[in-house]
Amino acid sequence: MSIVLDLGGLGPADVAAGSSALSELMASLHVLAEPEHHPEAAGWTARAAAAGDELRDELSVFAPLWARFRCRLFFPRTVPLAASLDEELAAIAALPVEGFLELVAPGILGSAGQDVPPTHELRAGTAAAEDYTRRCLRRSYARGELARQLVATPLQLRDRLLAVLRAADTAFFADDWRTLRPLLEDHAREVRRRLAVRSPADVLTELLPTAARVGPGERVRLDKLQIDEVRVAPRPLVLVPSARVWPHLTVKREHPSCVVVQYAARGTTPAGELTLRDLHDRLMALTSPARMELCRHLLGEPITTSELATRLGSSEPQVSRALRTLRDAGLVRSTRDGKLVRHRLATDVVQRLGHDVLATVAR
Repeated sequence: MSIVLDLGGLGPADVAAGSSALSELMASLHVLAEPEHHPEAAGWTARAAAAGDELRDELSVFAPLWARFRCRLFFPRTVPLAASLDEELAAIAALPVEGFLELVAPGILGSAGQDVPPTHELRAGTAAAEDYTRRCLRRSYARGELARQLVATPLQLRDRLLAVLRAADTAFFADDWRTLRPLLEDHAREVRRRLAVRSPADVLTELLPTAARVGPGERVRLDKLQIDEVRVAPRPLVLVPSARVWPHLTVKREHPSCVVVQYAARGTTPAGELTLRDLHDRLMALTSPARMELCRHLLGEPITTSELATRLGSSEPQVSRALRTLRDAGLVRSTRDGKLVRHRLATDVVQRLGHDVLATVAR
């Protein structure tokens, strides 16, 4: 499963890279709403969660907008990118009703734009609006209540959301952003430098550890539990590095202005991020009772193939095949000691496996 970006026809001038305070604020609010997905941010989460009860309640009301299906409202829509959070919030305040509905309605439903009625039909009392509200309610009560308010009083909902975002900025985000922005801007400058001499497809595969070139042309496969193919041109591609988005990788394709990829900037992710194939191989290697028994013996002192065969009452070729499967999956490390090769379970890899599953599923 993957998202494939077709970057054919894009030149250096068609790819923008830069930080977005609004996108980073959204990523931060997601971490606060779902901290169990982000154990690496526990320290920051504890500080940010100390905001007052009123703000926490309001953030909970709007949490569906920064849940798994990120609302398009929080991503750049213009190139060059806005210089500050104030500019980005002012652009939201200036949206006409139809523009606000177009960006927010899919986010409340938590689904792609084609599943949402045209904006001119999202008016209180219309059959389309009532059906949309019912579908949001089936997803959750919180989504249903947001949908009801969006249909009834979209501009009041917009103003309430802006007030919540400004309050979050004052309470905890502004201080965080002063530290994060220089790091993200340095990263973005390096990306722009690479784009001046490399193709967008090459640069994207360098930026994302689980991305790879595929097939003919300028196509890049992004390792995600989704199936989609996105033809970017003639729209520009906007690359938005983030310090809070990991383990997620977000691709927003639904707006005609641009395609946005928000990704974890270098230095903000744990080492050894796995592809779906790597994770599959590790899990499959542990499904065999015989290999699990082998792991039990590998957990102690380093041991040779012949010693393992003697302990298990198996032939050396059988043990060698089992070891190869575990080693190829990164679960066993083998070291040479003179003429002997000794094996040991990679306990750090096994201990991290649960976290790797969560990170890969969340991506």
